[in-house]
Amino acid sequence: MLKEEVSRYYSDIMEKEPDVSASIAAISTLLKLLEHDKSETVQELDLNLQSAVEVITNTSFRVTGVSSGCALFMRFITFAKLDNITFADCKKVMLDRGKVFLKKLTEARNKVAKITLPFFVDGINILTHSKSRVVLEAMKLAVNSQKRFHVYVSESAPDKSGIEMYNCLKKLSIPCTLILDSAVGYIMERVDMVMVGAECVVESGGIINKIGSCTMAICAKELKKPFYVLTESYKFSRMYPLNQKDLPNNFKYTANNLNDDNLLNAHPSVDYTHPSYISLLFTDLGILMPSAVSDELIKLYL
Repeated sequence: MLKEEVSRYYSDIMEKEPDVSASIAAISTLLKLLEHDKSETVQELDLNLQSAVEVITNTSFRVTGVSSGCALFMRFITFAKLDNITFADCKKVMLDRGKVFLKKLTEARNKVAKITLPFFVDGINILTHSKSRVVLEAMKLAVNSQKRFHVYVSESAPDKSGIEMYNCLKKLSIPCTLILDSAVGYIMERVDMVMVGAECVVESGGIINKIGSCTMAICAKELKKPFYVLTESYKFSRMYPLNQKDLPNNFKYTANNLNDDNLLNAHPSVDYTHPSYISLLFTDLGILMPSAVSDELIKLYL
């Protein structure tokens, strides 16, 4: 596949399949490349895959979770590089392992939802931010399990993704209220918990998520409300930011904005939430304290 074909294939998935996360779209693209690649050596195939990852991260879509998913995918299929087998056999094993890895990823969201279900106590009020597919899946499972709860959704400027989340909840007949981002502090005393997704979980146990998540977490901490993060383990990343300035520009801005001469005029799309503000992380690996993330990352990359 040429670079243009990689970009087009990835963009088509992102535009036509709204329920698919950027990480899964990226890995599906890499699998497609693996199927059609004409390389004759493992080194050449590696270079082509790395080149495809670079193309994907330079598209106009947010790439915060893409780098960690692709890194885990490359690590997982790399185990196929065994001695005493032909390149054709090696490529077949890599393709088979890639398909297994993608299947595990697609099942992760449902696992997180099942783990979260006991925390949906009848009558609770939940505050959420932006649109998270895994949070939506958890709430869908909860309402199908006859749980009764109310959701407050911040509209999540500047892209208003919270409005999309609100509309999704309405379609599921889940009682919900759309609030202004500036009303988070006001509404916090009414809620029993905050439940958000994550675009990336870093080594410290903190998260990188839609801008405004950090503000919500600080308010929750001050008013002693639990701040829960629902996320798949393929979003775990070997990064260790200490503050907002440590976030890479390609995480905070799209490729289109990065081409601008003055990033000061661009609105960052994500922020960093320190682990001290996070109560628990609900993942397909189980329920984790933020301090346990580094240990899980070691296991993932062993």
